[in-house]
Amino acid sequence: MTTHREPLDSVLETVGETPLVRVGAAPEEVPVYAKLESFNPGASVKDRIGEHIIRGLLEQGDLDPGGTIIEPTAGNTGIGMALAATQLDVAAVFVVPEKFSVEKQQLMAALGAEVVNTPTDDGMEGAIERAHAMAADRENAVVPQQFANPLNVEAHYETTGPEIYEALDGEVGAVVMGCGTAGTLMGTAKYLREQNPETHVVAVEPEGSLLAERFGEENEKREYHIEGIGTHDPTTNELFDPELVDDVVQISDRRAHDELKRLAREEGHLVASSSGAASAAALDTAEAIRDGEVDVPYDTVATVFPDSSERYLSKGIYESFEGWTQ
Repeated sequence: MTTHREPLDSVLETVGETPLVRVGAAPEEVPVYAKLESFNPGASVKDRIGEHIIRGLLEQGDLDPGGTIIEPTAGNTGIGMALAATQLDVAAVFVVPEKFSVEKQQLMAALGAEVVNTPTDDGMEGAIERAHAMAADRENAVVPQQFANPLNVEAHYETTGPEIYEALDGEVGAVVMGCGTAGTLMGTAKYLREQNPETHVVAVEPEGSLLAERFGEENEKREYHIEGIGTHDPTTNELFDPELVDDVVQISDRRAHDELKRLAREEGHLVASSSGAASAAALDTAEAIRDGEVDVPYDTVATVFPDSSERYLSKGIYESFEGWTQ
């Protein structure tokens, strides 16, 4: 099924306008709706920023045609940027920690990008350092740096936020989204708050992540298996604006895994761990609204399912919890 009725000239014209689908497990009194971002051409929410950031860099003169982007990424941003690069006369290099999905790395390479791995123990911080070092050695090369680039937020302010608002006829009570770079939540929340300042905003991270430290909370740093969201160094999440967020919710690996399997088994959503975490947090928020624990302007919750489970099959995403986390 497609919403496009006429032939298109480029794959980039299919980015965005993804379906907003009700999550069946939500309380009847407070429906939860999820944006299915796997409907994008590169099959993730990061297609939105891939095109927007590269076009922005070219328009601002930060990158000349024929130049190279070198981006540290867990994978989906690389796919989105590589897809856009094929159409925008730009070469792409991606620096990816070894632990992340093999499928994502294969897709980046299939789109013509160069993939450079860094040690898992160095985390995204190590990938960021390596990307900047590589860019310094190349002519006409730039690190788009999704964790700090305001174009990341702008992409969602101009697309994701308005799409949710229009689909729900402006009746958005709460928005609940996972935070990696925080661009999706910040851009969406900024737009929705401009329409209604009372919209309740919830950031979602894995247990073991430290984003909540930005609110003065103390959490135990530990490894987690949910991919694409969370951080062990909140200083790298420069786009995160605490003033736009009412609450930060932590979801355990086990809860996210249980929820992603439930979504497939009961609702037909083939989504990954970040979607499982977002769904669990969104359902909790809907129940809190129903029970009168959270005040919202409308009894609705919007979230995002960032990508598909197909990118994680080699990591045993549908196996037992122990099989997935080993």
